[in-house]
Amino acid sequence: MSRSGALDDSEIQSEMNKMVAFISQEAREKAREIQVKADEEFAIEKAKIVRQESLAIDAQYEKKRKQAEVGWKISQSTALNTSRLSVLRKREEHLDALFEEATKQVKALSTGDKYASALESLILEVLLKLLSPSVLLEHRPKDEQAVKKATDAALKKYKDMSGRESSIEYSGSLADDSAGGVVGSSLGGRIRVDNTLSERLKILEEKMLPELRHDLFGKNENRKFYN
Repeated sequence: MSRSGALDDSEIQSEMNKMVAFISQEAREKAREIQVKADEEFAIEKAKIVRQESLAIDAQYEKKRKQAEVGWKISQSTALNTSRLSVLRKREEHLDALFEEATKQVKALSTGDKYASALESLILEVLLKLLSPSVLLEHRPKDEQAVKKATDAALKKYKDMSGRESSIEYSGSLADDSAGGVVGSSLGGRIRVDNTLSERLKILEEKMLPELRHDLFGKNENRKFYN
């Protein structure tokens, strides 16, 4: 038999329990959803932070690696340049020693038997370069007689070769401790020909220096053009 009207206490309590159970279930499910979403967002943020830190560490490592590489290259370049400069300095010292020995031999020539013929050739060259009717010859004071004797012979050859004559004046203005030879001039000194042995040696050194470097030290790999 059906019954109508208000619910009794037990029925009300039953309905209340159902409502409470439903609300509790909904709350638990909502809490699980919130927790799952929070966990997902935390994982994403954590991954983002880890990646950022990883990139920062990689960038710092790359920076330090490049700094180390640059430092190594600088050290290598410095060591190479130091070594190259040392080699160049030793080469120049060797060449200087050769030229110093050549200077000694040139000075020895001015006291030897071949000096008279050398003076004659030097004076003849002065005369042929100046082609002047009057020439001043500068020489060492101790060479005065030797120069005059060599000039006489040179004037004869000069006339045979050029058909000209020249009057000579002498000046003992070169230092006695020089290597010897003569300096010729004309037109009041405006035209000069330095035919001292030291000047001739200097010209020879400049001319032969590249060849000497090649013979002594080999081909220069850094040099692209040659005369």
